[in-house]
Amino acid sequence: MLTVGLPVAWAAVVLVLAWQHRPAPERVRTLAPAGPTVVRPALGPAARRWAAAAVGGALSLVVLPVAAPLVVPLAWGAPVLRARRRAGAATVALQRALPETIDLLRLAVGAGCNVPLAVAAVGRRGAGPVAAELAWVADQVDGGRRCADALDAAAARLGPAARPLLAALAASGRYGASLDDTLARLAADARADRRRRAEEAARRVPVRLLFPLVLLVLPAFALLTVAPLVAGGLGSLRL
Repeated sequence: MLTVGLPVAWAAVVLVLAWQHRPAPERVRTLAPAGPTVVRPALGPAARRWAAAAVGGALSLVVLPVAAPLVVPLAWGAPVLRARRRAGAATVALQRALPETIDLLRLAVGAGCNVPLAVAAVGRRGAGPVAAELAWVADQVDGGRRCADALDAAAARLGPAARPLLAALAASGRYGASLDDTLARLAADARADRRRRAEEAARRVPVRLLFPLVLLVLPAFALLTVAPLVAGGLGSLRL
């Protein structure tokens, strides 16, 4: 099994890489106009995952063949899990920083700043992903782009968590809508959502503690307390 599986897995990886980087046919090169060399795109995410699964399976066949059925799905799904973890961490950071960013915007608007000036001030002095995106919006406005269009692009980049705030800023920039009451309501909603998520995370802690409690703490407790008593009882019965 090992002598057959390892060459097959290695040949599959070599064929995938060779197909991605194959040269263009001669008739295509003769028809193409002279110019800079076209760089072929790199391997896509799916191809990279399959290549990693093939390499992991081949190495596991060499080191520990029994673990090959477990290594291949782990190598294939690890990039997806890593991307989801990064996306989740970015969403959590955005939700944590959103109420303070809205408060800074309220202060700037209450001080008499219009939307572009408030966005620029919060982008320079704020912290978190929303403030960094507002700084990007300010740079776009300095480059000649409309503030409302840059805010729409920032809403698409940040996702649904920050879309109500950026949509309110864009509507105020386009139509002159009042921002004070809207920002106050958005700040209250953001704080309530942050508290709700914190309570959900706190309720999930006991469930996550069940795994180490059942598999680690209870067996150790049994070995330290019950096992000596059982061993002593068996020894007395033998005597």
